[in-house]
Amino acid sequence: MRRYGKNPDEDDVRVRPNRKGNRPRTNIRPKHEDASEGMVLTVDRGRLTCLVEDRVIVAMKARELGRKAAVVGDRVSLVGDLSGAKDTLARIVRIQERSSVLRRTADDDDPFERVVVANADQLAIVTALADPEPRPRLIDRCLVAAYDGGLTPLLVLTKSDLAPPDELLEMYGALGVPYVVTTRDEFVDGLAAERVREHLTGRTTAFVGHSGVGKTTLVNALVPEERRRSTGQVNAVTGRGRHTTTSALALPLADDGGGWVIDTPGVRSFGLNHVDPSRVIHAFPDLEPGTVDCPRACSHDEPDCALDAWVADGHADPARLVSLRRLLSTRERREGD
Repeated sequence: MRRYGKNPDEDDVRVRPNRKGNRPRTNIRPKHEDASEGMVLTVDRGRLTCLVEDRVIVAMKARELGRKAAVVGDRVSLVGDLSGAKDTLARIVRIQERSSVLRRTADDDDPFERVVVANADQLAIVTALADPEPRPRLIDRCLVAAYDGGLTPLLVLTKSDLAPPDELLEMYGALGVPYVVTTRDEFVDGLAAERVREHLTGRTTAFVGHSGVGKTTLVNALVPEERRRSTGQVNAVTGRGRHTTTSALALPLADDGGGWVIDTPGVRSFGLNHVDPSRVIHAFPDLEPGTVDCPRACSHDEPDCALDAWVADGHADPARLVSLRRLLSTRERREGD
């Protein structure tokens, strides 16, 4: 059925008036020069809690940012109601350039990477020496993600009263990763938190580890005013802990030196599909010059790799090369191997 007949003219066509005026569309976006700077503290179902000066603001991402997502630790620019009053909502209009990123994929075959934390200086890898048993391959994967993302790793070993730390410390000694060893009693009396705090002052530190190792308990002790509802217990059947943190959360350290801790959900796997193995060598400054004579696209774990001659000539500790190759091969092995 024809709306205007067989041969309509201009007088037959009805034009619906535009209540918003006749302003043409444009690709020019406002600069928001009056936007205030803030930091993302946590993200929950599209709502982002941000710190602007000394006020906690709830915001949502502006449509003009497209698919670009803000994550915990991001420095952002906000406009709108920045009072922090109940039921108010601001808009995030810019996400500042990131100095570092902690990323992971669901597994090594997953092409979709997820940015967990932005702008952290340090990655604290928390693992228990027993109950649950340590998983060195998961530690290796976290180290690779830290080196790839520009974070300095810190190894936190808990429950040393149940098992000695010597084997793990020997395994990672060649990497020069700083570490803290704690017992269960030290968690109770607060000594564990104080020893870890020495490595956190003035830094933004993301905490990662599988469930049941004491990660959230440690964060609670470091920031006592931000207690979580529960810390969970280890499942006696599976040996795995129950998840007690469902989303990443940034919390300020309560001391004169400043600093932030970011608690992340417990992980059961740490996919590295996003990691380019060629970037891992940058975390080994004593070995990197030796790659100049490597064949093109060298994996640094093949017969023609120039690093073997570099180490044989005494330029670096052989244990460092062993550690590098163990980390590079961790993508081909499952975390529990």
